[in-house]
Amino acid sequence: MKVFLGMSGGVDSSVAATLLQKDSYDVTGCYMKNWSRDLPGMKCPWAEDLADAKRVATMLDIEFKVFDFETQYRQKVVDYMLAEYQKGNTPNPDIMCNEQIKFKLFFDTALEQGADLIATGHYARTDGQNLLRAADDNKDQTYFLYRISDQALAKTIFPIGGMQKSDVKKLAAKLKLPVAHKPESMGVCFVGEAGIREFISEFIETKPGEIRELETGQILGSHDGAIFYTLGQRHGLYLTTGLPYYVVKKDMKQNIIYVSRDLNNSHLWSKQAKLTDVFIRAGQTVPKNLRVRIRHRAPLAPATFNAKTQTVTFTELQKSLTPGQSIVFYAGKNHEICLGGGIISQ
Repeated sequence: MKVFLGMSGGVDSSVAATLLQKDSYDVTGCYMKNWSRDLPGMKCPWAEDLADAKRVATMLDIEFKVFDFETQYRQKVVDYMLAEYQKGNTPNPDIMCNEQIKFKLFFDTALEQGADLIATGHYARTDGQNLLRAADDNKDQTYFLYRISDQALAKTIFPIGGMQKSDVKKLAAKLKLPVAHKPESMGVCFVGEAGIREFISEFIETKPGEIRELETGQILGSHDGAIFYTLGQRHGLYLTTGLPYYVVKKDMKQNIIYVSRDLNNSHLWSKQAKLTDVFIRAGQTVPKNLRVRIRHRAPLAPATFNAKTQTVTFTELQKSLTPGQSIVFYAGKNHEICLGGGIISQ
């Protein structure tokens, strides 16, 4: 069986390559060149990552390909992200990247070029039909994968999904892979260490505005663009009061950020969330004893879903349900099956 493996130049996908080889697959390593533009003071790491992926492929003696997806990535992921921020939402580009690039564009390209299956270094599992949470719950990435198509999932392998991250690192060191001690990439998914604020500033013109206390309307300070702030945010306000304040509301038209010292402010907590763009995997029904994740690594929370109104209702109040972010559904034994989910609209 011929497998095209997405190789990022990191530890996870490199170990995935060795495991596929061990299972006698005919492996082709594939680097997806999604972004190569440098930002002021921040160099895009794509060339280093490509070199690392090549080194691993050479060491393992597997075929290696480079797919240039920059144009499609800009259209499907970056433009989407920027448009959402301009609306005042807080989008998740990783989810869109997985749906549109890795498990659609890469998947289609791989099959066109003769692959029987694709594989990635994500922490997730599949039985061919269901998307399942990873064995390492702390590293589980099904939150970011919930929108991948049924067609792609049926032909996808997650070689490290049954492993703990610590064991992946140990195996990489034991095999003396060139990337065994490479640190994990952080920041925006496609620009390495660059922060989202710096990235957005390159494409969207922002202007200063007021930071007001919600309860009194008093002006406490100024911000450099409401677009940069998200509900529940505490850091980055730079107020001179010396007291902790939280973002509880944004007025995008007036460019005003409203804050409060009250962690129990009703704007921060909710028992319901309206969803849009809901995706449920084929053949799945959403049960009454549903568990949901409101953000990556958030604990699974009991909830119900009304398909008619596209509304999630929680058993307990939830903090900072942020428009643009996703709520992902889980069911089955130990709630290990990822059913799908939707994007918070309000």
